[in-house]
Amino acid sequence: MKELLQTLTDRYPALLSCRKDIEASAQRIGDSFARGGKLLIAGNGGSAADAEHIVGELMKSFVLPRPLDASLMERMRKIDPQRGALLAQHLQQGLPAIALDGHPALSTAFQNDCEPQLVFAQQVIGYGQEGDALLAISTSGNSENVLYAAIAAKAKGMAIIGLTGARESRLSALADTCIRVPATETYQVQELHLPVYHALCMMWEKRFFGAG
Repeated sequence: MKELLQTLTDRYPALLSCRKDIEASAQRIGDSFARGGKLLIAGNGGSAADAEHIVGELMKSFVLPRPLDASLMERMRKIDPQRGALLAQHLQQGLPAIALDGHPALSTAFQNDCEPQLVFAQQVIGYGQEGDALLAISTSGNSENVLYAAIAAKAKGMAIIGLTGARESRLSALADTCIRVPATETYQVQELHLPVYHALCMMWEKRFFGAG
């Protein structure tokens, strides 16, 4: 972890100011994965795109190979030799992560029938369990639908990790750990969010799939 953090801050010296929070966030969410938990991710606009991006890095290989367990591959081959062989050859281990901005049928139904601002919170109620984690992404730290999701997650006993801009916010006050990158303009905040979450994904991948 420390090696990856050093690489991150060498490349982006501005992120030295939030190094401790990045490290704490990596540990907290990594511990959730280790206990069998999952990561829910909420964000709007560019942050929604970031949520999907993070899921893509976690649910398949990012930098390191992630072969399936040999016993699982063998069970697949026994069930169906031809298809099982293809599954064993191509499937990879993943870290369970769900971006809450997707699921258009659910989202539009809930927005139409209930309360639009609570669409992320509804998914937290449906997916979230005690010991899971919520990564709440908001450049301002004050996005209402993200805050509602964080409140629901905290009530369920989930860890709350914020990823915001530099200013203190309602999300930074609510989160267990908040990574406040040193920028305030939305596009500049988002430019710094990307190397942060890439580093986090590499840390988790190395922890769970690294050699030794």
